Amino acid sequence: MARAAVLLAAGMGTRMKSATPKVMHKVAGLPILGHVIAAARGAGVERIVVVTSPDGAMVRDFATAEGAQTVVQDKQLGTGHAAASAAPALADFDGEVVICYGDMPLMTAKTLDASFAARGKAGLAIVAFHSNSTAYGRVIAGKDGLLDRIVEYRDANDEERKVDLCNAGIMAADAKSFFRWAAKLENDNTQKEYYLTDVPKFAKADGQGCAIAVADEGEMMGVNSRAELALAEAAMQARLRAVALNAGVGMMAPETVFLSHDTVLEADAQIGPYVVFGPGVVVRGGAEIKSHCVLEGAEVKAGAIVGPHARLRPGAVIGESAHIGNFVEVKNSKVGKGSKANHLAYLGDATVGENANIGAGTITCNYDGFDKHRTEIGDGAFIGSNTSLVAPVKVGEGANTGAGSVITKDIASSALAVERSEQREVAGWATKFRARKNAAKGK
Repeated sequence: MARAAVLLAAGMGTRMKSATPKVMHKVAGLPILGHVIAAARGAGVERIVVVTSPDGAMVRDFATAEGAQTVVQDKQLGTGHAAASAAPALADFDGEVVICYGDMPLMTAKTLDASFAARGKAGLAIVAFHSNSTAYGRVIAGKDGLLDRIVEYRDANDEERKVDLCNAGIMAADAKSFFRWAAKLENDNTQKEYYLTDVPKFAKADGQGCAIAVADEGEMMGVNSRAELALAEAAMQARLRAVALNAGVGMMAPETVFLSHDTVLEADAQIGPYVVFGPGVVVRGGAEIKSHCVLEGAEVKAGAIVGPHARLRPGAVIGESAHIGNFVEVKNSKVGKGSKANHLAYLGDATVGENANIGAGTITCNYDGFDKHRTEIGDGAFIGSNTSLVAPVKVGEGANTGAGSVITKDIASSALAVERSEQREVAGWATKFRARKNAAKGK
């Protein structure tokens, strides 16, 4: 059966104290909403509708880029009203739908899949989890194991408060049935809002029971504040590290390594302490990332060594067995197999061949204030310390540059290029200089 998802992302997120909508704050380098969309995709959802607020243009732009539809909840009239706002977008949809919040970055595809599976036993299903927190409504089951009612903790009696099964706010049903029930919701409460939790009673009136799918409490955390965002980040990092370790990645101090949602670490990659992976990084097996490195949008191939204290920026490709050492920055550059830039260098918009050596203090001068230009360094070239390569420029295979040179012209293969003033000596100058200075100070 076809599957759809309605993601509720119209909340104001005032507790975040941010101009950025709360679902657009990032966890492991991806907006919170992106994690929820990924979970829905993983559960086989074909159509996703994101419900936003009128001023949620940033959310709508992101959702659209992710292939989701968007609708606007004109007024903040509760979760049931928000879900019902998606009805026009799915008017032509014939299948089952899951309703969930867009601020739950830790939720997995497995949980959403379980909600679909549970509703196959009844007309409706909710997701619940075990917790003793007083922040969640209690899920009261009947003798048949189906939902009897959901009671907010503040409204529960002593017996109901002893129940540790809590409502996660996720609901799955036949789409047409769900929107029919949502249209019947009433706002006869002190908040004058339409609550999603009232849907089961309308399903029950139609002779449809409500099954309960039980999920892990760790997945159900919603993010409503900066503190909760930090907790979600910590939980996501622990999850990502565990996946990496189980896949055969070596980590000396995993608690100090920070990963992105899409970081690819192959078996036998070795990661040192205090390494930060931004989005889009691939580290092949046998490569080593030493301590205190920052990588983003880069690939490190087998056997390469990076760091310590190196930075790989987007577009960096470090070849097999290449070395990128301490305080070396690489941006939009390919470093060939076996090449070395062991310390204090900047390689931007460059192509470095195989088995080349980049001396300390070397920089590619790639930007003229208006445009970026490329530097090409051939196989086996030797770039002397403190060489400035003013792009566009080519250094031929096996060519050398003298230390301290400013290279502005192409260098032929196997040639030596030196560009610096000739050294000369003035005999006795230092002695005379010191005497003159001491005299001036009255010594």
